[in-house]
Parts: sequence; structure tokens; C-alpha cells
Amino acid sequence: MQRQVLLERSRKIEEIKDLLKQYEVMGIADLHKVRASQLQELKKKLAKDAHLRVIKNSLMERVIPEYKGSPNIEKLTGFLEGSNIFLFANINPFKLAALLERSKVKMVAKAGDIAAQDILVPAGNTGLPPGPIISQLNAVGIATRIESGSVWINRDTLVAKKGEVISERLAAVLSKLRIKPVEAGLSLKVVYDDGLVLTQDQLRLDLKEFEQAIGEAYTCAFNLSLHAGYPTAENISMLLQTAHREAHNLALNASLIFPEVIVDLVRKAYTEALILNSKFQL
Repeated sequence: MQRQVLLERSRKIEEIKDLLKQYEVMGIADLHKVRASQLQELKKKLAKDAHLRVIKNSLMERVIPEYKGSPNIEKLTGFLEGSNIFLFANINPFKLAALLERSKVKMVAKAGDIAAQDILVPAGNTGLPPGPIISQLNAVGIATRIESGSVWINRDTLVAKKGEVISERLAAVLSKLRIKPVEAGLSLKVVYDDGLVLTQDQLRLDLKEFEQAIGEAYTCAFNLSLHAGYPTAENISMLLQTAHREAHNLALNASLIFPEVIVDLVRKAYTEALILNSKFQL
């Protein structure tokens, strides 16, 4: 029996080694509070991009020291705590992190869960008949009234801030109001990419902020090229318009006769003649 256990462990270790050879990127994600059904759904969604594998931390601790030639891989041992799932992929680590974020789903809260964001209970009709629900709502700071046979919430009410622990009383109320304030899914703790170790905070990108920064950089570069007179595919039309306007003004001020300015020259001469005539009449 002991021999079978050792052989099975040895087989699993070799499988892990094969995965490390086959894929460029390895991520470690927290399995805490991820249900089996959700995990199966995630595996289907990510099948084209990543291979997900639940591996005992003790097995990874046996494998990692054998990869001393891989820079910084020993740093991963600091993340081998708790219940983990390992992701193997050949895609950009930031793309992998974004895929996991997009695959998260909203769920009904249970006592002890952490609010994924500020929990705001909106004002309006709850659709619930008067009864114990009134005292339950009042107990978590939600003011109510009875109208047309239903319980109404008087105003938008913040019942928990992002990161706060949800109490059993609040969880029950949110469930009755059909509010799902908890995100369920995988969160990467760390990613190893060819010697580069990226932690959860480093993998978190604000895409809107990044898009805004790119837009601002583009605007600055565009304005700089215009003021420097440096032609590019993006600014050539505006440079030609500016050049035409400046050439036109130069010809007009120097009274140079060209077909493009003759009308403006006649108009300018006529205006100056009127001004001169009015002065002589005085």
C-alpha cells in the first residue's frame, strides 16, 4: 500500500513537471469559497486559454526546488498556503488575470462574506408584504414605510462598505431583497512568467485609467508634432491647412497678387479706400 502511494505521488510530480515544461506561465489562485460547480464552469470558459489543475501544496513544494535553473521560482513557495488551484497558460499574465476577473459572478451573501463593493440598498418598493421584514430592515439601518400593501424603502441606504464583513442579519436581509453583493470566482495570488514574479496587486490593471492615459499621451504627441511642423499620417491634413492659411495671410499682408488671394486683396483695398475717403470728408 505504501509503495502505491509513493508511486502515485511520483506520477503526479512528473505530471506537474510536464506542465511546467509545456506552459510559459503558471499562476496560483485562491480556491477559498469557490464552489465545485463554479470551478467546473470556469474550466470550460478558460479551456482555450489555460489549463486549471488542483494540486496539493506539498507536491508543489517538492517540485519547485528541482527548478533552481528558473530564476526566482523559489519565491512561489511563499504563496503555497491555503486551498489553491494552479493555472498553466501560454498567454500574457495580465490577460490571464483579466479573464479571471471577467469570469467572476455575483452571488447571494452569507454570514462572514466580504463585500465586493459598497452595498447600496435602493429606495423603492420591495414587493414584500408587511411583517417581520420591517423589523429586519430597520435592524440594519433601512428606514421603511407601508404603501399599497407593500413594504417600501424610504431612501437609498448604504448598509456595508467595500471590504467589510457581512453579518448574518444583513445577509438574510439582502437575500430577501434579491441583492447579490458578493463576487465568486478565482483571484490570482501570483503569476510566474519566465523568471518574473507578479503579485495580485501588480496584476490588477485599471483599463479605463490606462485608456485615458494613452488618450492624453496621443493628444500631447499630436500637439507637439503640429507645433514642431513634423509631418505624420495623423497630422498631415492639419499641417497643410495651417500652411495654406499662413501662406494666404502672408500674401495678403504683402499685397502679393495670386489667384487665391485676389478677391481678398480687392476687398482689403476697397475697405481701406472707404476708411481713407471717410477721413478726407471730415
